[in-house]
Amino acid sequence: MEKTVALPQYDSPPLALERSSWKRRVLGIATAGLMACYGLARYTGALRHTCHDPVEEVLRLQPLTDGHNDFPEFIRSFYHNHIYQSNFSDQIELPYHVDFPRLAKGGVRGQFWSVYVACHDSPPEPDYEHVHDTLQQIDLVHRLAALYPQHLEIVPDTSAFRHTFETSSKIASFLGVEGLHQIGSSASTLRLYHALGARYVTLTHMCHNEYADSATPAQPRHNGLSPRGRDMVLEMNRLGMAVDISHVSAKTMHDALDTSKAPVIFSHSSVYALCPHERNVPDDVLLRLAANGGVIMITFLDEYTRCDDPTAATLADVADHIQYVGDLIGYKYVGLGSDFDGMERTIKGLEDVSKYPDLIRELLRRGVSVQDAAGVVGGNVLRVMGEIERVAREMAEEGVTPLEDEV
Repeated sequence: MEKTVALPQYDSPPLALERSSWKRRVLGIATAGLMACYGLARYTGALRHTCHDPVEEVLRLQPLTDGHNDFPEFIRSFYHNHIYQSNFSDQIELPYHVDFPRLAKGGVRGQFWSVYVACHDSPPEPDYEHVHDTLQQIDLVHRLAALYPQHLEIVPDTSAFRHTFETSSKIASFLGVEGLHQIGSSASTLRLYHALGARYVTLTHMCHNEYADSATPAQPRHNGLSPRGRDMVLEMNRLGMAVDISHVSAKTMHDALDTSKAPVIFSHSSVYALCPHERNVPDDVLLRLAANGGVIMITFLDEYTRCDDPTAATLADVADHIQYVGDLIGYKYVGLGSDFDGMERTIKGLEDVSKYPDLIRELLRRGVSVQDAAGVVGGNVLRVMGEIERVAREMAEEGVTPLEDEV
């Protein structure tokens, strides 16, 4: 029920009230102008730079780039690899997290599309079905980009990535392969994935493979990287592919940092000190990551965010992980790696790809600078990818030859 407040009666308004009314009118006009500016900027994307919303400023400075999104695997699974009977420019009416309207609403301008194939605890190696399924998903991303050129552009390097951001409204796209079990025991396959747009490979998924130990099984297989795994890390350096050490054991993390000539990435991991899950990253590795110049892209998976009660995880908890890394080693070493469309439950406040601006706003509220926040949303991972490309050029100049398969 509304309350009615009795106001004093005046024959003419007192001076203070006149001034107050004038201030309210000016404030009202200014607020209306700002709201109109924000609304038009969100509608057209053309006036973002004219509004003084710090979230918009962050999104103007750097392309919001997520390190891990399972949209291709979702389409392959739920649409059975068929993309021409559906319109992905419309919002998908399913309890999942990604489509082009929501990507636009969330300000997403860059993406590593994950190419995921499940592993098995004791597979026959090599498992060529993994290669078949990986190629299907890579092909699916290329077909999506061809079908929706107004939304997606697969780019070869960071220079083209930034050009797409600066000259269009498209999402600049790299691919990421989620496990060396997907290469069929062949460096040749790795090189072909790179030629098709893959710019990182995760060393393991949930299982050990012939190259490295995963974080998940209780007993190690190699106690870190195997000798072949070290060779594969160096081949990825030579190609200009990021070595992704999400999913791997702590010993594998250290071995990869010992071996790689280039910065490494965590495409979708969180902080062990805040949530002691074996999939998360301990402080000693984070300290080495800063020395390496790499980046940890914080995931939105609830079970890696709130170990005590995953279902209670919120956007603020994700911000805690980002802030922890920023406080420990600096904000230039942290990014975003959601795992949208790769999780059954979402975190409150981060239900889908439209919610990134809310996370940015929370970081700014906590005192993270606009420049640091811009690094978190995309600048940092692009810096790392640029350095990885530089190392590859150096190795080419040194005459380092491709890793050859045994037959």
